[in-house]
Amino acid sequence: MPRIICVAGARPNYMKIKPVMDALEARGAEVVLVHTGQHYDESMNDVFFRDLGIRTPDRYLGAGSGSHAVQTGRVMEAFEPLLDELVPDAVVVVGDINSTLACALVTAKAGPLLAHVEAGLRSRDWSMPEEVNRVATDRVSDYLLAPSPDAAANLRSEGYREDQIHVVGNVMIDTLFANLDRARRSDVLDRYGLTRGGYGLVTLHRPANVDDPDALRGLLKALGEIAGRCPLLLPVHPRAAERLSEIGVPGGIRLLPAAGYLDFIALQDAARVVLTDSGGIQEETTALGVPCVTLRENTERPITVEQGTNVLAGTDPDRITATVHRVLDDPPAPRCPELWDGRASERIAQVLLEGGSAATRPRPTDLVAATAPASATAPIAGTAPIAGIAPVV
Repeated sequence: MPRIICVAGARPNYMKIKPVMDALEARGAEVVLVHTGQHYDESMNDVFFRDLGIRTPDRYLGAGSGSHAVQTGRVMEAFEPLLDELVPDAVVVVGDINSTLACALVTAKAGPLLAHVEAGLRSRDWSMPEEVNRVATDRVSDYLLAPSPDAAANLRSEGYREDQIHVVGNVMIDTLFANLDRARRSDVLDRYGLTRGGYGLVTLHRPANVDDPDALRGLLKALGEIAGRCPLLLPVHPRAAERLSEIGVPGGIRLLPAAGYLDFIALQDAARVVLTDSGGIQEETTALGVPCVTLRENTERPITVEQGTNVLAGTDPDRITATVHRVLDDPPAPRCPELWDGRASERIAQVLLEGGSAATRPRPTDLVAATAPASATAPIAGTAPIAGIAPVV
């Protein structure tokens, strides 16, 4: 029975790690859940564990808040002795937060196999800390578990070997589909006096949007104009709460407390349009078929624009307003990328449990004989596809 550590540290991680844990345990692995403590307050942490049915973490590192260097260092310092104690066969990290990079670096130096879920995503914006975390984590990972073909193409262009790259689909969508019926039974619409299609939903949390007062004022100006046509809801992220109160929110924008997972999915599902700077919400709206306008100049999830309902509007207030009006007049047709089918975690479990060990696999910087790129439907070498599941690269 292989021992696999699954790492979670913040709200964006929880929806990604839960289905992976379930799929590994269903195939007989011993899974140890490590929570780094990067998010620790109730609204960003406990409610998601309850909504998603995630068990109490086996280990809690208590990293807390701090600068990028301080937070990353704390997680590394706490995770290193844990690896020495548990001696896992593999470690799974997800996403692009500081905890992801910290645990990836410790794992790479300690020797277990390292798997990165959501590998290959690129925004091409080096000013984003998440972009640095993604690139550095990919570099030291044995398994690069890509959510879509464009992410795999990024990895190939950066020189990664074919045996490292696996297009598995999107684990966020696994969690979404597994909980969608429960979310639709939520009373959140009645609680706030809302009707389906009668409002727009807004999220703001990126530092470039909320830490710069001028940038935030510009966004709020645009949102105020949009709210004149479509009332807007803004669940307040802890990061933005103080700054919003300092600047003031225009009329037509209704502030709500931070929502749990099920309530937030219900709010997305019933929205006329979603405006966001979150990568995960770009993915969820695509799977739900809900029009999404992204308030950023770039996205590490371009497949949501190419094959989904997402439109990139940038951060200029006039451009945002014009984009949202255009989307309201002519919503994009719902489309969902291939392999966003709710079974990505099963493909991940297949890769991890049938892909070899640290003693038998080439490691990230090993040189191996050049091979032609595998097709998107080629099975893992030496394995049989799971019944009913498209094989992985």
